[in-house]
Amino acid sequence: MASQAATLDDLLNRAKTRPPIRVAVVAADQALVLQTIREATSLGLIVPRLIGDPDAILAGAKEVGLVLDPEAIIAANSEAEAARVGVDLVRSGGADAVMKGYIHTDILMRALLDSTRGLRIQGQRVSHVFMIDIPSYPKLLAVTDAAINITPDLTAKQQILQNAITLLHHLGIPTPKVAVLSAVETVNPAIVSTVDAASLAVMARRGQISGAIIDGPMGFDNAISAIAAREKRIVSEVAGDVDILLVPDLVSGNILAKNLEYLAGATAAGIVLGLSVPVVLNSRADPPSARLAALALAVLMHRPAPPQQRIEELEAVIYCAAQAESACCPLAV
Repeated sequence: MASQAATLDDLLNRAKTRPPIRVAVVAADQALVLQTIREATSLGLIVPRLIGDPDAILAGAKEVGLVLDPEAIIAANSEAEAARVGVDLVRSGGADAVMKGYIHTDILMRALLDSTRGLRIQGQRVSHVFMIDIPSYPKLLAVTDAAINITPDLTAKQQILQNAITLLHHLGIPTPKVAVLSAVETVNPAIVSTVDAASLAVMARRGQISGAIIDGPMGFDNAISAIAAREKRIVSEVAGDVDILLVPDLVSGNILAKNLEYLAGATAAGIVLGLSVPVVLNSRADPPSARLAALALAVLMHRPAPPQQRIEELEAVIYCAAQAESACCPLAV
């Protein structure tokens, strides 16, 4: 088991020791995207397959100093076509991961989540995790779900949380500490998130969620600060040492992640979990450092599947728990 990474740079250094993965870059015809590809390629993280307008890709590559093999470029005339080509490349065994380029999230996710031609896995909820490097916090902090599931119910939260726990296991954290967030630390039937949080904590103790220590409901201050928890007389082995924050809904999670980025100087690397391959899902405003760190996450997540297993996974349809699938919708970032 690898040691715990304290920063995104630690993850990047660890990923550099792994073999490169083949990445389908959807809508790669933008300088910022190609700059990230240049850096990731030079570090030996990826072998890119660039999907989009070939002329624009070649011009952008020249602008950022990226030397390209023309064979690495696949033509697509629209965002929707680029997303479809990227998914088909994975399904045919030609790519190990997908990276969002200069494309709207909803268009990419529509192709990824297609019930017959997408990358879903039977019985697996699709969710998103931000791995956030905060200068004032001593280790990486995972925030989930801030981009895909809008208003998850209890069962959905259980699945979202299990996805995040599995990711942290891949990153060398055998028993991550989880705070299930709400506005208060006591159960209040009028605040559904407090009831869900308490239920998730009990479910973990009874083995319905595995591989983590879970406490909740917890306010953000108590999760992050042991001093704040002591002042409120909250006894918790999670408080002040949290690895994963499970947020009540997409809106609160997205606001939290962007708050940390823009007001606390944090860098957030976003990754989609629960599909047959890792999907790097960055905002079009993200700096290259965030995109590069997300590619490092994809490298560390990569687990080659036996051919038969891969076929079964790609032909399956997602199970979206008791909550309607219409409640699982990406945020256009």
